[in-house]
Amino acid sequence: MSPVAGKRPQLSPDELHQLKWLLGGLLTLIGVSTVFYMDVDAWSLMALTTVATMATLVRPTLPARVPALVHTLAFPAIVIFFVADLWLKAEILPAMVRLDILLLLYRNLMYRQRRDDLQIIVLGLFLVVVAGVLTVSLTFAAQLLIYAGCSLALLLVVTLSEPPHGTPARPPVAPGEVPGWAQHTNWRQLFHRLREVTDWRVVGLGAVLFVGVVGVSALLFLAIPRFQIENSMFLDRFISKKAKSGFSDTIHFGDVTDIQQDNSLALSVDVSDQAQIPASPYWRMLVLDRYENGTFRLSEALRSSQFGLERTFSYLRGEALPRKGPAVYWTFYLESGVSRYLPLLGHFEMLHFREAQKFQLAPYLSILQLREEPVTMTAYRVEGFEIGNHLRDPSFAKLWAQRATQQRRQALHLMTGLTRENDIAALTRAVETVTGGEKLDAAEFGRRVSAWLKKNHAYSLSPAIPRGDGDPLMRWVESREAGHCELFAGACVLLARGAGLPARVVTGFRGGSWNGYSNNFTIRNADAHAWAEIFDEAAGAWLRVDALAPAAAAQADEVKGEAALVSRLDRSWKARLDSLRVFWYRRIVSFDRQSQAETLKAVKQAKDNLGKMLRESFAAMTSDVRAWLKAPWDVRRVGAWGGGVALAGVAFWLWRDFGRVWWHTVMGRRGHRDDPTRREAGYWLRRIGERGEVSASIDPAIVADLQRVRFGARDTWPEPARLFRRTRRAIREARAAARAR
Repeated sequence: MSPVAGKRPQLSPDELHQLKWLLGGLLTLIGVSTVFYMDVDAWSLMALTTVATMATLVRPTLPARVPALVHTLAFPAIVIFFVADLWLKAEILPAMVRLDILLLLYRNLMYRQRRDDLQIIVLGLFLVVVAGVLTVSLTFAAQLLIYAGCSLALLLVVTLSEPPHGTPARPPVAPGEVPGWAQHTNWRQLFHRLREVTDWRVVGLGAVLFVGVVGVSALLFLAIPRFQIENSMFLDRFISKKAKSGFSDTIHFGDVTDIQQDNSLALSVDVSDQAQIPASPYWRMLVLDRYENGTFRLSEALRSSQFGLERTFSYLRGEALPRKGPAVYWTFYLESGVSRYLPLLGHFEMLHFREAQKFQLAPYLSILQLREEPVTMTAYRVEGFEIGNHLRDPSFAKLWAQRATQQRRQALHLMTGLTRENDIAALTRAVETVTGGEKLDAAEFGRRVSAWLKKNHAYSLSPAIPRGDGDPLMRWVESREAGHCELFAGACVLLARGAGLPARVVTGFRGGSWNGYSNNFTIRNADAHAWAEIFDEAAGAWLRVDALAPAAAAQADEVKGEAALVSRLDRSWKARLDSLRVFWYRRIVSFDRQSQAETLKAVKQAKDNLGKMLRESFAAMTSDVRAWLKAPWDVRRVGAWGGGVALAGVAFWLWRDFGRVWWHTVMGRRGHRDDPTRREAGYWLRRIGERGEVSASIDPAIVADLQRVRFGARDTWPEPARLFRRTRRAIREARAAARAR
């Protein structure tokens, strides 16, 4: 019997081509799916490529139906498309992404040669790299591993399908011609053949090696200092994002409400001391002071007077006064696409970025504006927030105190933006109703106007502003219609200005949930909010007035710490997924080395604990064995153990000679797809083939019967149980004879 008799079957050349076609399609689908992680307008191309690729996977004969003219015009058409895209959009990276997807589409509409398969790997890798630079999603990390595995598999199949050295390669498939492998493609049959030819021991070893390489790479990634890769590749200069409309320097009524319809993650915040967490945190982003016909915007006068020159630093000092005691750190992870205005809780002592950023700071507004909209997650750490209902503004307080009465009336923060006499009269009536003709300070006016608005208007995300002439905000104030946060905040501002109190609108987020798994704040776009700030002359600060806030949030001394988090605790499945994202941010993309050191320390401690546990378990087991051996051996004990060993030996002999064959026969009768009896015959053929000195002494009739059971029709089989016993005896006798020689 030759060793070839037990050789594992192999895939035919046609089956290798089918497998190449399948892996190329899978890599294309994985590559184009990265569009979900990029803010690039390529959805139509992605959908078209996905549909075309899946169609050619289901029906590999479809590329033969593509007219030859398409292949002739494909290259010039793709070049024209790319040039036109650059000319019209003037964005390099999005145009390159769309070009890449278009090339992948064309590669799946033609029968590929070896170089085409390699191009698919490179084209998909480009998309994966770009998406990896523009995202830090944990889901993307898993997708990257899948892409790497499929790429290695395709490279292996391409290598195996190469003709032997000296053999002429297959000629390219002519347009309109269907290759033989595509005519009889059956994916179910191919998967069955893959099961037959696969050596699972090799697959398992390869999987262990792959996991080991990934694990070692992850540890090295944690240990080695990192830099911001997108800046090193300048990709952030080639792609632009638009901020959410409610978080730009101009909002119309309904913009913030539109953001509230989106429940996606906007911001994650770590806090070093939970005792400092307020009951209702307000994450301020932008101050809007100018109103005109239903639109609030940041005026040029306020921008020029408050925003400093653009700077490039990795840290900056704020206006908060230093405090005694341990520092409290707030680490922010702002998702891309939210705004270039960074959320803050108020004045701060120090702010650190992961690396140098171009920014402008308005210190007394507590607003920090980046030069460009971030295309990736932006992380920054803030130390020493001043948290409360007041925001100190000594510059405005000084200016307000020096101005005469007439100058105060002309101040921008007192301009109502109303021009029609009917609107001015309506505002005057509303102010008289709220104040009762009294001169109120900011705090009392804020309480009264909030109560009056709540009494006359309910809250709704879909308000109906009455039709008619005049200003839309005043039409809503005079009505009894429900309104959203922007209408409440805008009404507070106009009424306060009508009462002679400076006021402005602030947009950002309110509240958020406390993730019970990762212990951090999770703020979603649904938490977007707008509120008013009224200048409190006595305090020299801006007082937050939110007519929609809970009663506790309107108090001067809010509940803080764990008591403030009870109502915000989130232990849902979505919180579990968000906790994984936060873990990724903390341990992988953290902007300092402290988290890296903590991770490596935790890994080392886990290794030490595991080693200690194994040593203790081995020592305890050794002690038990010694105690058992030292115990007295009486007749009863010897008999019990001797009987047990004898029963185990008999059971093993029965299973070896009868049980295994019976089990294989029963499983075969149940229609098991991988026939156990055939597998048993293959096992004995391999045993014979592995022993050259023994195989020569085996009766050729036994080998022929084993081959008949392994590969032949069932009705030609001898009795399997008897054949396997004969084989076992023949191998034992041959081995004994070999030893005797």
